[in-house]
Amino acid sequence: MPEDFLIARNPEEGSTLPYLLRIPLGRDGIVLKSREMWPRTTKVYCHRAVEWPADAEIVERVPTRACTRRGAAIDLVLDRGRENRSQFVLTHVRGGREAIFWQTGRTAKQARPRGSLPTARASGQTEMTILVDSHERYAWNFSGQQARTDRRALSAGDYAVEQDGRVVAAVERKSLADLVSTLTSGKLTYLLADLAALDHAAVVVEDRYSRILTLEHVRPAVVLDGLGECQTRFPSVPIIFAESRPLAQEWTFRFFGAALAAADDASGAERRFADLVEAGPVPTAEPTTSQVRAWAREHGIPVPERGRLRPEVWEAFRSR
Repeated sequence: MPEDFLIARNPEEGSTLPYLLRIPLGRDGIVLKSREMWPRTTKVYCHRAVEWPADAEIVERVPTRACTRRGAAIDLVLDRGRENRSQFVLTHVRGGREAIFWQTGRTAKQARPRGSLPTARASGQTEMTILVDSHERYAWNFSGQQARTDRRALSAGDYAVEQDGRVVAAVERKSLADLVSTLTSGKLTYLLADLAALDHAAVVVEDRYSRILTLEHVRPAVVLDGLGECQTRFPSVPIIFAESRPLAQEWTFRFFGAALAAADDASGAERRFADLVEAGPVPTAEPTTSQVRAWAREHGIPVPERGRLRPEVWEAFRSR
């Protein structure tokens, strides 16, 4: 087993991953292509390489203190004072494609929200039922919120809440890769059109807005312009970048709570208006003595300057 962690230059011309990494694990080690030499500010995307070249141009060789695999992660500890602990996370994105991310404790912490998420109810809702589209894979379960889920087919969005059998709010969940794919293929406008037909709707992205600037297979300006056009065309459907999966789920929970509260207020106003209609027209106010006195004088009926008016004067006014 290789004992050193090696970093070399990638001999492939035109590659967006300019470095090769050899992780000392297994008989021949694990060889990856990498965008950076170390994850200093953010997670580093890596991709499997075919093999370690025999004439590799070594950039850095570091002795290894420990290299172990635990499930989907490889923990690497190097024998040096700084930048010595890191982790490779092996996962899969939509479509089953493998994705490998190289991270440190610092960069992993930046991807998680600081502090704990609040446990208060959303807009006073005691417990809500959140509908989950039956085609949603790896769905949010809202286990940390006052909500339960119910799977069914949704005509718009991946998650929704309803009142009296009518959907009042929906949220479409997207990873950054999925957002870029639907945007460049033109599918995003049709998706937004379906959401815009609802009272309340949004698209929630499980990533940072700044990550658009690091895209490799599409120009960031194309994505930024496309998002701007979508927001001007469908202003009632905001596109929210929630930074991480827990924050995206929490934002959706709060959004649904506010939408249900607004629907409750609207239905209450409709009921009050219906009660007024059923009660009939509002009776006219009784005229004052001064008004009747002025009317009588205009029509030549003698009345005193002050004091009460005779009953026949009032009868004449009411039957005018």
